[in-house]
Amino acid sequence: MSHPDDSFHVFDTTLRDGAQREGINLTVADKLTIARHLDDFGVGFIEGGWPGANPRDTEFFARAAAELDLKHAQLVAFGATRRAGGKAAEDPQLAALVNSGAPVVTLVAKSHDRHVELALRTTLEENLEMVRDSVEYLRAQGRRVFIDCEHFFDGYRANRDYALAVVRTAHQAGADVVVLCDTNGGMLPAGVRDTVADVLKQTGARLGIHAQDDTGCAVANTLAAVDSGATHVQCTANGYGERVGNANLFPVVGALELKYDRRVLPEGKLPEMTRISHAVAEVVNLAPSTHQPYVGFSAFAHKAGLHASAIKVDPDLYQHIDPELVGNTMRMLVSDMAGRASIELKGKELGYDLSADRDLLGRVVAKVKEQENQGYTYEAADASFELLLRDEVRGRRERFFTLESWRTISEQSPDGNPGNEATVKLWAKGERRIATGEGNGPVDALDKALRTALEHIYPQLGRLELVDYKVRILEGQHGTGSKTRVLIESSDSTASWSTVGVADNVIAASWRALDDAYTYGLIRAGLDPASA
Repeated sequence: MSHPDDSFHVFDTTLRDGAQREGINLTVADKLTIARHLDDFGVGFIEGGWPGANPRDTEFFARAAAELDLKHAQLVAFGATRRAGGKAAEDPQLAALVNSGAPVVTLVAKSHDRHVELALRTTLEENLEMVRDSVEYLRAQGRRVFIDCEHFFDGYRANRDYALAVVRTAHQAGADVVVLCDTNGGMLPAGVRDTVADVLKQTGARLGIHAQDDTGCAVANTLAAVDSGATHVQCTANGYGERVGNANLFPVVGALELKYDRRVLPEGKLPEMTRISHAVAEVVNLAPSTHQPYVGFSAFAHKAGLHASAIKVDPDLYQHIDPELVGNTMRMLVSDMAGRASIELKGKELGYDLSADRDLLGRVVAKVKEQENQGYTYEAADASFELLLRDEVRGRRERFFTLESWRTISEQSPDGNPGNEATVKLWAKGERRIATGEGNGPVDALDKALRTALEHIYPQLGRLELVDYKVRILEGQHGTGSKTRVLIESSDSTASWSTVGVADNVIAASWRALDDAYTYGLIRAGLDPASA
């Protein structure tokens, strides 16, 4: 395995703790796929679940042995210390951990005295014996053992001596790492820093940190633990986890690599961060957070004109890192906050050099501000902005077709089923076309009518697909006189783009967004509207 070394552990528990997030329900195939992504990223350990506790996790470890070819990570089985009053060698749950074939086992142990007495219903002394016996048994079976001290910080606050005794017992029995868990997520960085430093001094054990995010401090708490000497961090991809989640793997790794200058990933893996984050989000079927640090779509997006002016001189002036280091990109957002620098940089991003023509640049800035004042938003509609820019550069509006009229009809049949029909009349390449379409709603019908009218003239539209549609009613001064904004996302199977339309009603606004979507799609296909 090509991992930096064993001096620092990046331990991922997406498949166990992350899977406890509300709304996530992973199949065995999903878990295998995520494990491959995490291994591609280069984490050191992947906690796969609790074999023996549920059939899905038992099946995962069986299939992982046959189907996973991990290059960087080791697979970890999760379980609990033996039952009170029993023997580790006779405990069926510990046997299931051994039978899983995982080379590493994480055992959860009670470290809070009240949990021992109320949840386990045993004595404090017997709990220490459960820890010792379980660790020694698994070590004798050739397994590496990590101990998760559940509710450690709460237990430390309630009974410091006992919490420390659990750590010492695990360490002396042969646990490679003792993980201090903020199970309820209530800690703050200063408390974590002081507690970890004290535990390290008092026990000499190798310490890890497992932080929940209930105070919004899981990443900060994890890094505070590292500051005090922890060399094992437990995280989940995108911060998935029970309640509000766990320490997010990507900001933790980003900080360790780029802020602490600590090599915790194999060489060349850090730029995979954004791709891996989005790939895992796809598997769990949750939209990636656009504002997630390091990997979010908006993590390096700049909107304010003041920022753009500085970035034009030096991108580092308003960016804490080069986004390419984590596989992300800088984006300039065009809005009514934009100044000349924003527009110039956005133009450059799209392949237009506006620096030599100050009048043109001024016209584009004025047009953007005028349009946004009417309700348009270009920060979420790059394709519509590029069309606006093309129009200003060429000094005229160029399109592949000219609209004569459109009409939509919505009706209700006797059986209660709605009917929606649209008719479009337009001119394209000197030919007048009239087409009708039926759809699930008036906008769907309008889209189908437009496609029917143009397909035989522009067969390239066969690849175009509308993939998302959003409507927002803009605040107006006269109630029903409010304007409507429509955002449409389109795709040609290789890329996607967004367009915007604003009008007094949703269908008219939709038409304008559709017009831009089709025009931009044909330009992407290599056609020039000037020759249409």
